[in-house]
Amino acid sequence: MSNGHGCCKSGPGYASPLEAMSGPRESLIYVTAVYAGTGIEKPDYLATVDVDPNSPTYSKVIHRLPVPYLGDELHHTGWNSCSSCHGDPSAERRFLIVPALVSGRVYVVDVKTNPRAPSLHKVVEPADIEQKTGLAYPHTSHCLASGDIMISCLGDKDGSAAGNGFLLLDSEFNVKGRWEKPGHSPLFGYDFWYQPRHNTMISTSWGAPSAFTKGFNLQHVSDGLYGRHLHVYSWPGGELRQTLDLGDSGLLPLEANTGFVGSALTSNMIRFFKTQDGSWGHEVSISVKPLKVQNWILPEMPGLITDFLISLDDRFLYFVNWLHGDIRQYNIEDLKNPKLTGQVWVGGLLQKGSPIVAITDDGETWQPEVPEIQGKKLRGGPQMIQLSLDGKRLYATNSLFSTWDKQFYPDLVQKGSHILQIDVDTEKGGLKINPNFFVDFGAEPDGPSLAHEMRYPGGDCTSDIWV
Repeated sequence: MSNGHGCCKSGPGYASPLEAMSGPRESLIYVTAVYAGTGIEKPDYLATVDVDPNSPTYSKVIHRLPVPYLGDELHHTGWNSCSSCHGDPSAERRFLIVPALVSGRVYVVDVKTNPRAPSLHKVVEPADIEQKTGLAYPHTSHCLASGDIMISCLGDKDGSAAGNGFLLLDSEFNVKGRWEKPGHSPLFGYDFWYQPRHNTMISTSWGAPSAFTKGFNLQHVSDGLYGRHLHVYSWPGGELRQTLDLGDSGLLPLEANTGFVGSALTSNMIRFFKTQDGSWGHEVSISVKPLKVQNWILPEMPGLITDFLISLDDRFLYFVNWLHGDIRQYNIEDLKNPKLTGQVWVGGLLQKGSPIVAITDDGETWQPEVPEIQGKKLRGGPQMIQLSLDGKRLYATNSLFSTWDKQFYPDLVQKGSHILQIDVDTEKGGLKINPNFFVDFGAEPDGPSLAHEMRYPGGDCTSDIWV
């Protein structure tokens, strides 16, 4: 939420989240599309998708920007400037920052010159990053009000989590160094979110790159190669002030947002909050119970919450269960009592026709009905989501990370990703698949690719921070 001090209208973004809700409807989405790890020897690319229902190319990929190298694994994206710079008339949202999780490169893409056909502006090479900071495996990127770019890096070049930390680039995308103070690296790296009003940055945990890049192995969890902590930093000082151990209820706390963190393996939404003494506490807010199953690798299947977001008016929380296959909407106006208001099945390992079945407490078997869209069977499970500014449309991709896709959804690698659009009832709550929207990355010119994170040219609720 904003402090209401966004006085200058000429900077990027919006003065407040509520002002952003009145912004123009999205007409384009930028999507990272991956060939790394699929067996197709082509570079990853940034896809531009037309999401204007009045356009003749609606629901189509209208441009592809391939990167110059193979094997990058493009993953998340951020901006050179967002609503955190709204009060700065000299700031401009011009460049999309595209870290490559596996290779360690950071691509800078010009989306301002021609929004429908972005172009490559600069490549920050991994050797430069490693030499000056020791960091590798760049993941989440956020712009700072200073004009710098901050990127979480999940390890060192050898894949050790002990080497993780936060990379700083200047406004010309030169390597400045690390953000955190020496000796203040988190136990594990992943996403982060800062809020200057609380003088706080909170970062989450995934695991050691040496472990997760090989696929998911339960033994690695037992070996301590995955995290279950939130790390609370002073902002902008970079001092690690508190580490919250979420315990076994918080294994793999992947996605951080204002007040909530999603824990993937245990499939809990955990609410964190500031206490009277200024420290931070936490509690399990929503729990998705594992399902008893037959014909799978384990007797129980977790939902695997891999992404979530909150609407700009703070009314609704949305998350995905990548393995179960459903997207959920909760009303969180009463923060201590979230209410399930919408649920839609859009894939998953359990869908009808799969050999894997869920077992109820009374011994009955069941599988969810998953509709076909435009005659296509839905593949994989819902993974990354993005919400329109007005909160009425939710977009969903289905690729997590190429090695994990191959392990859990081999069909997804063979047939490619897709993007769905879910219509949202913002009055009473509710979710419904839009049958007129289906972006099929199985039909790409160079073969099926894996679609991951989505960004609107003008910013969104998962990219923009209000200060």
